[in-house]
Amino acid sequence: MAFSSACAPRAVVLSSMLAAQKGGSSSLSNPADNLRSAPQARPFSYKKHSHLRKADEISSVFDFKCRISAPHFVVLGKPNGLAFPRLGIMVAKKTARLSVSRNYMRRVVREQFRAQQDEIAPLDIVVRVTKSFNRQGFAAITQELSAIFVKIRKCQNS
Repeated sequence: MAFSSACAPRAVVLSSMLAAQKGGSSSLSNPADNLRSAPQARPFSYKKHSHLRKADEISSVFDFKCRISAPHFVVLGKPNGLAFPRLGIMVAKKTARLSVSRNYMRRVVREQFRAQQDEIAPLDIVVRVTKSFNRQGFAAITQELSAIFVKIRKCQNS
């Protein structure tokens, strides 16, 4: 059976993959080997262990009383005794009526935390959004959050 010119490259790739699986030499590597050698976790990921989820965890941060205020946020911090920071985000319905707006604000805060989590001290951090913001003020909000995450280090020594 003859292959047309359109099928020839596919046949070459398939035959070289079969030769590699049988132990023969091939210029192509096995895709499964590439998956095994890839890093398992991204360095700037936001894992479940980085979330403050339980009411007790969040209320203990409020009880610690180390806070930083900014025009759009009130940020509270407490040392957590772990090797990494954890984050809780609160956006009240009073701040933004539409859930789309509240979710956008949470996404922006979470993204800034994710990008800077290696530079943040190992604290439990609760960010409370006090003033609504939207996409037009994104640059100002990211600068504000970056400054807050630097200032929150004072809570580590309290």
